[in-house]
Order: sequence, then structure tokens, then C-alpha cells
Amino acid sequence: MRTDIFARLDREPEPPKIVAPRMSRHRIALFGGTLAFYLAIVFAVLVTSWLVALDWKVMLFRPYQQWPEMHAFLDYYVVLGQRGPTAVMVACWLGWRSWRQHTLRPLLVLGTSLLLLNVTVGAVKLGLGRLGPHYATQIGSAEMFAGGDIFPSGHTANAVVTWGILAYLATTPRARRYLSAVSATVSLGVGLTTVYIGTHWLSDVVLGWAAGLLILLALPWFEPLIARTESYIFDVRERWRARRRAGRPVRTHEIVPQPVLRPQAIAAEGAALAAGAGAHAAHVATGARARAHAAPTACPERPPVAPAGTRRPPAHPDHGPRGATSPARPMTGG
Repeated sequence: MRTDIFARLDREPEPPKIVAPRMSRHRIALFGGTLAFYLAIVFAVLVTSWLVALDWKVMLFRPYQQWPEMHAFLDYYVVLGQRGPTAVMVACWLGWRSWRQHTLRPLLVLGTSLLLLNVTVGAVKLGLGRLGPHYATQIGSAEMFAGGDIFPSGHTANAVVTWGILAYLATTPRARRYLSAVSATVSLGVGLTTVYIGTHWLSDVVLGWAAGLLILLALPWFEPLIARTESYIFDVRERWRARRRAGRPVRTHEIVPQPVLRPQAIAAEGAALAAGAGAHAAHVATGARARAHAAPTACPERPPVAPAGTRRPPAHPDHGPRGATSPARPMTGG
């Protein structure tokens, strides 16, 4: 089983070096030409020129009645130009790329392009107020400033921008060529499908193509802002992670926590130590007394022994011990 197909699904070890497109002179020339074409379409519709007459001819031709067998398929195909479903699909793909390459640039580029699309296309829609083919009131009229929101085509512009972002973010020339062809085919098909169904004039679709292309060509001007935004988001993430690490308790296996003694426990511990000291002193005193009783008793002093050659005077019979006088006996007659 081949595993190299799934190797690219793994996350890259470090972010790749991505070179953002620059606003070269060739791109500036394309942007200027597209902008001039955009303004020319708007002017042609405002003055009710031949372009408005072509709009009416295509609408009265009713393509959905000429080829009814395609209606069911094109009803689903036109979803590729709706902002919600296409934004979700492309955001999922670019989100995976952001995770894999450790960068937020793909998602930030998509968000910037959609923001520009909503602001520019939405402002022109509401400002011109053109009604769609199904709500037209006068044949041959441009139906401008009537409270509509159909000019330019939002489906078409959204298809150009959403699918064109994939080509804009391509990292190799070969991938960029293929994705450019795919996005051009999808956006062209979505625009013509809206004309087939009858929800847009042909001039709406042409202006939608120009509006989406202008946004893609202008994106390099916003690359510095995208880079600063990405750096700011990463800085905020690192500060948040640092606060989380600082708030966690430090776990050490070498330090054994000691119990905290309350005042009552401290007093009880002191009394126990004092009682132990007293018992030890009593034990020492008892041992001393026992040793004292077990010692031999000392003999009393004896009188001094007279030296050899001397005689002690005999004791007087009437006398007791030496130095004592016996009482006188009474005298009797013989």
C-alpha cells in the first residue's frame, strides 16, 4: 500500500517560507485595465446603451425555456456561487492548510477578500438600485435606482473571489495555473447559470466578473496588514499561554509538604514534650537513688591504737567507763 499519498497530510515540522505576491507593474496594469472596464460597464448601463438592449434580448429569449433539461442540474450548480456554502468549503480547506503550515495567512487572506467583496459589491448594489429581470417594469429600461440590489451580480463576484483565492494562495506556478483555470471555469459557469435561470441581466454578470477580479488583483496591497495581524494574534496567543503556565501549581516530588499546626496543636505538642522531659528526669533520679542504696556502708571510727610498749591503766572496778564516776555506795558497820 502506498503511503506517500498521505504523507502530505502530516503537519510540517516548521512553517515554510511563504513569499507573498507583490504589486508589480504588470499587476498594476491589469488592475487599471479592469477598473476602466468596470467603470465602462456601469456607464453603459446608466446611459441605457446597446448593452441594456442586449440584456433585454437575452431575457426575452428565456434560456430556461429553450433548454429545460438543464434546469435541474444548474439549480445545484449555481450554489457554487453562493457566499455561505462556498465560504465554508474553502475555509475548511484553508484552515487545514493553516494548521499544517503553522500560519494564519490563508484564513486571513480569505477573510480580507470576503470583507472587501461585501463592502465594494454591496455598496454598488445598494447605490445603483437596479431591479432584476423578473421584477422589470418597462421593456428597454435599465431599471436603475428602483430599489433593487442586482447590479453587479453577487453570485458571480463571489465565485471569482472565493475560488480565485485558491489560485492566489498556490505555492507553485503549476498549481497556480491549474487553480486559475478551475476558478475561471467555475465563475464563468456560475455567471452564465444566473442568466439562464433569469435572476440576473447579462451586464450584471459581466460587472460581477470585473468586480471579483479587481479584489483579487488588489490583495497584494493588503499583505502587510495581513502579516501584522498574524503577528499580533500569535503574540496574544503566547501571552495567554504564559499566563496559563504561571497560574499552574508547581509539582515537585522531592519536597514533602509539612502539616500546618494550629495553636491548639502547638500547645498540645509542647505539653507532651514537657511531660516527656519530666518523666525522663524522674527516671534519672530513681536510678541515682537505686545506685546509692546498692553502695557498701562505711564502718564507724575506732579509737586510736596505743603504741607498742605502753600499758593502759586498768579500769577501776568501781568505775565505769573512763571518765565516768560511779555513785558512792553506803557504808555499813562491821
